[in-house]
Amino acid sequence: MKFRVLLSAAIAIALAAACKQESAIIKTEVPVRPAGQENVIGLTAAPIENVRIGLVGVGMRGSFAAQRLCYVPGSQITAICDLLPERAEYGKQIVTSLGKPEPKVFAGEEESWKALCEQEDVDLVYIVTDWLHHAPIALYAMEHGKHVAIEVPAALNMDEIWALINKSEETRLHCMMLENCVYDFFEMSTLAMAQAGVFGEPIHAEGAYQHNLDPFWDEYWNNWRLDYNQKHRGDVYPTHGIGPICQVLNIHRGDRMKTLVAMDTKSFNGAKIVENHTGEPCTDFKNGDQTCTLIGTELGKTMLIEHDVMTPRPYSRMYQIVGTDGYAAKYPYQQYCLRDYSNVPVDAKAISDEKVYMWGELEALQAQYPNPILTPELVALAKEVGGHGGMDFIMDYRLIYCLNNGLPLDMDVYDLAEWCCIAPLSALSLENGNRPVEVPDFTRGAWDQVKGFSYALAK
Repeated sequence: MKFRVLLSAAIAIALAAACKQESAIIKTEVPVRPAGQENVIGLTAAPIENVRIGLVGVGMRGSFAAQRLCYVPGSQITAICDLLPERAEYGKQIVTSLGKPEPKVFAGEEESWKALCEQEDVDLVYIVTDWLHHAPIALYAMEHGKHVAIEVPAALNMDEIWALINKSEETRLHCMMLENCVYDFFEMSTLAMAQAGVFGEPIHAEGAYQHNLDPFWDEYWNNWRLDYNQKHRGDVYPTHGIGPICQVLNIHRGDRMKTLVAMDTKSFNGAKIVENHTGEPCTDFKNGDQTCTLIGTELGKTMLIEHDVMTPRPYSRMYQIVGTDGYAAKYPYQQYCLRDYSNVPVDAKAISDEKVYMWGELEALQAQYPNPILTPELVALAKEVGGHGGMDFIMDYRLIYCLNNGLPLDMDVYDLAEWCCIAPLSALSLENGNRPVEVPDFTRGAWDQVKGFSYALAK
């Protein structure tokens, strides 16, 4: 009898502990999909022989986009918009100076972009504004029958994320985030190698945005980026770090992010930067100098994402892939490390049981596993046109290529949601004592419908 009482007590304690652990996870809502909507995994639309582009925002990033897009075959910039008329005119001059037809100009009003979205000669609205305007413009554009491509981050909170998902599903229009880092050459080569099994099964990955923005704060119109960091806590700019590793881990293509937990430092530098740039005292700066977010997946894999724009550490997006049989890293120098005993003496295996590839050996290894979209012609054109070494141009080229051919885009609205949600969900974890937070299934049940990431190619 005494044994049964003790056993019952032990079971009760175990159940209480389990319930406590379960309640520690902050649940997030998955809205019911509106009636009549279906998921947009593998979404295709009618081919567009010549994609007519409406460019919104001609600031630091937008002016470069105007130049790049003029070199992308199968497209034409037909409209340009900016709040500041002089910037819109500058965008028009970029286009005409490259021998292209003069685009319409919309400027001078807070919502001049609405007129651009309403134009019949616009198929794609390409959004390069400050972060606060990304989702509102994209939603309005889709309401008026336009595909949208949105600079990072495309959405700032869960309401915007679900609104973009629902609007894309409702209209059956493409809604893609312009995440250029998935098109960097090392990342694309490493993805091809991972898909070929070179690293065994990828089980952990790391990504980051570590970039000292001291030289750039004044470049952001009306101080919008520093102001956003001052008012918001969490990893507010996660997409460069998480995008490439999500492709390797097949997120919503056989696996999904399940839980995250975040930690950050105090704001040691933020207030000082505000005071140096505005001349005004700052007593409340919310974002920490360093934020770390750890993510677990449905299949038991992990990701680490970091954000730091406040310290003088060297630029890095980390980009590390850990597999059961290999490892890849881009920073501080590119290297692969594989299980390879072929050239190691038997008596040395105990202390030297892997093969490290760098420099020429690394390039020779990459050449054995070519990425299917990196043709010699595209690589040469990308390096000539430029944009972060060419990856921006490849991003634009692939977007237009898929629209020309009626193919699924490389990144869909669920990628957008998963990569952007790190910002609001990391803030939720931080503001609740670093508690774990449930990551919603943005596909609403279709996360394993497709097996593995792939590029769509015309036959």
